[in-house]
Amino acid sequence: MPNIKSVKKDVERSRQRHTRNQSYKSRMKTMIRKTRTAVASATLDDALLRETESTIDKLAQKGIIHKNAAARRKSRLMKLVNQQR
Repeated sequence: MPNIKSVKKDVERSRQRHTRNQSYKSRMKTMIRKTRTAVASATLDDALLRETESTIDKLAQKGIIHKNAAARRKSRLMKLVNQQR
């Protein structure tokens, strides 16, 4: 643990950000998993797909994931969806 007060605050902020980012990433992965499951069982509706894409875009906009990583995830998801249609 650091001794300097400002560094202690930095460490605390870093932990808070890490926890928040992990929560967002977990939400994204859950949405992707739900979409993939829906595609596999042929019960995909457009609302779920739009919500998943929106979630990925929001994470990229907030800087939690890189914009290219977001594009890659969306591309792979859409490729899977289009193969099943």
